[in-house]
Amino acid sequence: MKHAGYPLPLYAKIDLTGGTVEDFPIPEDYFKKFLGGKTLAARLLLDLFPQGADALDPQAVIIINTGPLNGTGAPSSSRFNMSFKNVLSGGIASSNCGGLFGVMMKRAGYDGIIISGRAAVPSRIEIVDGTVSVINAEELWGLDTEAVQEKLPHHFGKLVIGPAGENLVRYASAASGERMAGRCGGGAALGSKNLKALSAYGTKMPPVYNQEKFKPFLKKWITFIRNHPMTGDALPHYGTVGLVNKANASGALPVHNFTYGYSETADAVSGETLAETLLTRNSGCISCPIRCERRVMLKSTPREMAGGAAIADAATEDGEREIKGPEYETAGFFGPNIDAADLPAVIRLNYICDILGMDTISASSSIAFAMELKEKGIADFGLEFGDVKNIEEILYKIARREGVYSDIANGSKWMSEKYGHKEFAMNAKGLEMASYEPRRSVGMGLGYAVSNRGGCHLNGGYLALLESVGVLSLDAQSPSSKAELTVFMQDALESVSAAGFCLFSAQTFVPGILFHLGPNHPVTRIAGKVMTHAGLVVRLLLGIKPLLHFNSFFLLPHAEAIRLATGIPMYTGSFLRLGERSYNLERLFNQREGLSGADDSLPGRLTETPQPLAKPLTRPEALPHAEPSMKPPARKKGDAVVPLKKMLKQYYKVRGWDAAGRIRERKLKRLGITV
Repeated sequence: MKHAGYPLPLYAKIDLTGGTVEDFPIPEDYFKKFLGGKTLAARLLLDLFPQGADALDPQAVIIINTGPLNGTGAPSSSRFNMSFKNVLSGGIASSNCGGLFGVMMKRAGYDGIIISGRAAVPSRIEIVDGTVSVINAEELWGLDTEAVQEKLPHHFGKLVIGPAGENLVRYASAASGERMAGRCGGGAALGSKNLKALSAYGTKMPPVYNQEKFKPFLKKWITFIRNHPMTGDALPHYGTVGLVNKANASGALPVHNFTYGYSETADAVSGETLAETLLTRNSGCISCPIRCERRVMLKSTPREMAGGAAIADAATEDGEREIKGPEYETAGFFGPNIDAADLPAVIRLNYICDILGMDTISASSSIAFAMELKEKGIADFGLEFGDVKNIEEILYKIARREGVYSDIANGSKWMSEKYGHKEFAMNAKGLEMASYEPRRSVGMGLGYAVSNRGGCHLNGGYLALLESVGVLSLDAQSPSSKAELTVFMQDALESVSAAGFCLFSAQTFVPGILFHLGPNHPVTRIAGKVMTHAGLVVRLLLGIKPLLHFNSFFLLPHAEAIRLATGIPMYTGSFLRLGERSYNLERLFNQREGLSGADDSLPGRLTETPQPLAKPLTRPEALPHAEPSMKPPARKKGDAVVPLKKMLKQYYKVRGWDAAGRIRERKLKRLGITV
């Protein structure tokens, strides 16, 4: 089947219980409405996932898919998506990942796979040029993510789980090379099916509808990305960990389990310090011109495996080996949020989480909650703020669910239900929040609360980029326009994900001139003030999407790439409508599974307790890399909490939902969504 000469997506439907495989073609109307990635996956989950089934039940459905641009050479398009029922929240989950697996699955003839059932023995799935096989993998069970990938053919794309996934740690992740499908417990979802690994290899190149115009368009787009100061300078030089000092200066860096927003020692784990001391080079995903990945050296020590055995790391003659370095979230959470300032320890703990197959955000945030439980005399897990010496050992115990550490393996929400003190269990809908302190970025707080997968900055709209870590300086503590901007950003990022792109490819929407002028320039400040009060304009923009019949490098050039690659008449307005449809689809799944507006909430620490002054600011010179805009944040009398109720009311109104946060029937009809 084809759409306008472009072949429609083909999925493989795999029942692990029966060991059966069948082709599952995607209808044309689904392709045109939902495109691919997390959006098409959300539609398929609504169709195929049994209502009320547990995330780890054999009948649960997992969808691993790509977008239409995957493998075409489009910038930052080598991503793949994994959608399933969220192991932490009971709602929907989507986890986006780089690595080679998505590209090779596409080249092997499949845009996605639909997995159900449970294999009788540990198994793996292999896809080779149109043939899908379910293979016994008992010899791989117990291996960490690095070791199991070493056992599979080196030229295949791979997606594997580690010991944490096997033992159903609720925030277990899956690995493709060194890239992680990290959040929401995807590793546990695969482990519950006795599925240790997936591998793919293919020789078919993905089709392109209008190759003659597509290639020159990509060339211009790549040049635009490389010339933009965010994607061509900041991210390549410092990676995401370059946000540490920026968040710290604005008071939005979580410190001591989100008690404070500023740490005098944050620079010790910053992107600038990493670049000056431990960085070997930068790298990145296939077809990505941004190259934000950090490469660092790790001292060689035996790598302990789940069964107690050990294998030697591949190392240089001087006992070191190069590995992927930490992202911003990992540096923030294994640094200031646990009162630590040890960059080599951050690198090591990041590596341990990756080989065990655990999300660094949820693992470190759950550890911070355990530290505060001990600090308050409630429970003792042997974890204390400021002490990183035994965390590596404890991570192994968490992955194996040893003794009391099985509690930490369930995440902070479950722990707070057992030990109490939900007010400082820093999660939303059960998913631990990313590393932005919402009392200094209230729009990000709104995003955490309403995010379909829980405390996610990306699914939440990433308003921190406009409030606390970007070049623009919106009033970070004012609720003004935050509902409108959150909706716009969510819709935009959802559409980028549906197309199969990395979300960093959309960071060029902030004009490059503002980066050159800097955050303290009068023009930049005026732009920030205008956006703070631009709610009505943004609502107008959201309401006239059908009239936005244009494409531009300056606002979501992904739409033009889709139009040229697939023949779908995609323009800026219809692209944003795709994102709106995506967000509502996921909300609809959550509603069906029992989540409601009551779950659009934040911990009491953020909504009831004003952020206190950080520990005495005795050393402002402790930020040697600080620009004038990165000095310790000014403190106002009566610092604000997150005004969530006020913003939620406006957010529901802008979304066109009812006052309880439920999607209205007319909204579904307008978006072409059938239940």
